[in-house]
Amino acid sequence: MNDKPVDDSQWLVVGLGNPGPDYAGNRHNVGQMALAELADRASATFKNHKTPAAVAEARSGFEGPKLVLAKPNSFMNLSGGAVAGLLRFYTLDPSRLIVLHDELDIPFDSLKLKFGGGHGGHNGLRDIIAAIGTGDFTRVRIGIGRPPGRQPAADFVLRDFSADERKVLPNLLADAADAVEQIARDGLTAAQLRFHTASAAE
Repeated sequence: MNDKPVDDSQWLVVGLGNPGPDYAGNRHNVGQMALAELADRASATFKNHKTPAAVAEARSGFEGPKLVLAKPNSFMNLSGGAVAGLLRFYTLDPSRLIVLHDELDIPFDSLKLKFGGGHGGHNGLRDIIAAIGTGDFTRVRIGIGRPPGRQPAADFVLRDFSADERKVLPNLLADAADAVEQIARDGLTAAQLRFHTASAAE
């Protein structure tokens, strides 16, 4: 039995996506793109971890909460094993988990933040919930919008962002990184007030 206390000054932040250069620019990998923005801000470098995942440790602002930034090395639909392993390794409760992921049901260039709930058909979330035994964690849902016409959603998420979308993408990734930092520093409600209001005003 592990009797170490839960570290309430630390968060596990997981960016979902598929591994390898062929997938790096896909809409499905926008969670990992936002995670990279967080690492860049802290000049943090990802290193291989035994869970298996690539991990970088950072802080949210000057002397802010510690953020363990993690990219599972597995494909999206097998993300849960790495997340469960990281929670155990860092002795964190699932309530200290923030998952960054793409969301078809939210317009591109918008964010929605929530705690708890189901997987909504997202295979990465599905596997995490199955592996850790709960959906009670925070999600930063990064809007990619619905596919045009009759294009299947499975094809749409595995395509790179369009040229027009790529012009706006840096701002969206910055917003997602800001949202994580504010959740860790000020709590989910404060972050929702900021980002949901901003999305509604656009």
